[in-house]
Amino acid sequence: MSQSNLLALVVEDDNSWQQILSEILSDFGLTVSVASNLDEATRILRSEPHRIAIVDLSLSPNDHNNVDGLRVLDAVRKLDPNCKTILLTGFATVELAVTALTDYGAFTFLRKESFHRGQFRDIVNRVLASAPPQTTSTASLSAPAPASVSKTNNAAGKVTAEKVLVVDDDAGWRSILEELLTDIGFNVRACASFGDAIGFMRKDKFSLAVVDLSLKGTVALNLEEPSETSNSEGYQLLENARALGIPTIVVSGMAEAQEIQRIYAEHSISAYIEKQTFDRSAFLRAVEETHAAQQSTSELSALTEREREVLDLLAQGLTNKEIAEKLFITTNTVKRHLKAVFEKLDVHTRSAATAKMAGM
Repeated sequence: MSQSNLLALVVEDDNSWQQILSEILSDFGLTVSVASNLDEATRILRSEPHRIAIVDLSLSPNDHNNVDGLRVLDAVRKLDPNCKTILLTGFATVELAVTALTDYGAFTFLRKESFHRGQFRDIVNRVLASAPPQTTSTASLSAPAPASVSKTNNAAGKVTAEKVLVVDDDAGWRSILEELLTDIGFNVRACASFGDAIGFMRKDKFSLAVVDLSLKGTVALNLEEPSETSNSEGYQLLENARALGIPTIVVSGMAEAQEIQRIYAEHSISAYIEKQTFDRSAFLRAVEETHAAQQSTSELSALTEREREVLDLLAQGLTNKEIAEKLFITTNTVKRHLKAVFEKLDVHTRSAATAKMAGM
């Protein structure tokens, strides 16, 4: 279908990227305007409505700290609210990427260093296929100034290179989650579809899965209340992960309280984090707690039945003599069992072993 009556805007200070993006957008039949700075972009946005805008974060070739692209996103929200925006850059931190998606309403976020024409075409197709959002009054479109973007401390410690599966059909969110998890030492396998995720699950052993429930290309931050029927693939992944013993964190745009409670109850997820209020520290804390709980479970599963009985009685405060009497064994046998328990749990004291037991 011809898109010749629809307009696209490219806001980019690099001539090569202007040409690449304009060519791809023109192939869709879109009429493309190009701006190289905030003032030009604002003037074009005021002139007529656009269907899609591709915005570079840094609009100053000599200043990698420039974030005028966020100001362009803010201008789009205020002057052309039916226009979908894609942030494309080579300099964004995780915090800035999340800010673009959550506070400035970007459709998605793409990195220049991993730019693929096919992936970009798919995203443009999704934008053109989606219904334009309802126009919102400019009074409700206030967003924090770019200078207010703050970095948070890493709440999780480094972990070993265990494998984590990330499943999200939004390239921007995949990039954000992959960067955060890689930074704390995980080996990340990221994919966009149910089929790819199942394939990874069959081939590899994962210590954690991070799953978006909506894998249909819906705009994550403008979701209507999705049902399990409309997002069946995400729910099926939760079931598969549970069957394989993979602890799962959901990072999704759905925020209906009753549905979230049901997901906790029926799918045994470790945590549910809403994209609309995504916080780096909260996500890393959830990962750290899930990982620690999984490690404790694995360690305790290595205990023999008798060792588990000894540990249970130890946790109740019994002495070696009392444990021996309860189990009809000698105190020396209790000591041998406790030595094995300490080695398997990687602890050196009775209190530390009890703490591991209490953490389950």
